Amino acid sequence: MNKEWTKEKIASQNETATFAMGCFWGPDKFFSKLEGIVEVTVGYSGGDKDNPTYRNLGKHSETVQIIYDKDKITFEQLLEHFWQGHDPTAERKNQYKSIIFYHNPEQKELAEKSKHEIQQEIDQPIQTEIRPAEKFWPAEGYHQNYLEKHERQYQ
Repeated sequence: MNKEWTKEKIASQNETATFAMGCFWGPDKFFSKLEGIVEVTVGYSGGDKDNPTYRNLGKHSETVQIIYDKDKITFEQLLEHFWQGHDPTAERKNQYKSIIFYHNPEQKELAEKSKHEIQQEIDQPIQTEIRPAEKFWPAEGYHQNYLEKHERQYQ
């Protein structure tokens, strides 16, 4: 490996995006297939309970946390996929809410801009919330890459 490519340099190319958009199985598979995605983890965020589980979520939402190479895919492109990957006008209970969790002021600004643009195209009110990123709790192992593992059941 080239000595210039230190762990810190590789890590500096990657950023994090966190989205809630209904059941996390579909977004896990959806985002995993995009070029520039380093890792997708499903889990829970947005609630006030420590160590939530699928059977005991509290007020958390099913969430995907995406590590992406910012030189290969942008946050704006991830937002485009976010809006296309679910119905942002649906009113849902906490578990399946539509939320963009921003990790920095730039993500917040881009999320708000994209929500405004989408709202101009849709007659119904968008229910998607834009909130600061909170503690992300990875889901149980059997939920990770669920649709990939159970492909025959969901064709």
